[in-house]
Amino acid sequence: MTKAYFKVQKQFCGECSLALRRFIGGMDGVIAVDVENGAVAVDFDERKIPEEQVQKLTRDSIEKLGYRVEED
Repeated sequence: MTKAYFKVQKQFCGECSLALRRFIGGMDGVIAVDVENGAVAVDFDERKIPEEQVQKLTRDSIEKLGYRVEED
């Protein structure tokens, strides 16, 4: 199992948090999605879904909801 972290510019509202969990969590290979305190953590199985795909889909989903991912 691998974990990808995303720091977000501001905390998610309840509906956006739920939408993100449903969309990302519904992908084959994603084990869990935690959305708390302006951060998103995605646990996934690299044998089923490559990290690059998780990174892209999660970033795109966050941005579609109107939030920005902060760069390290």
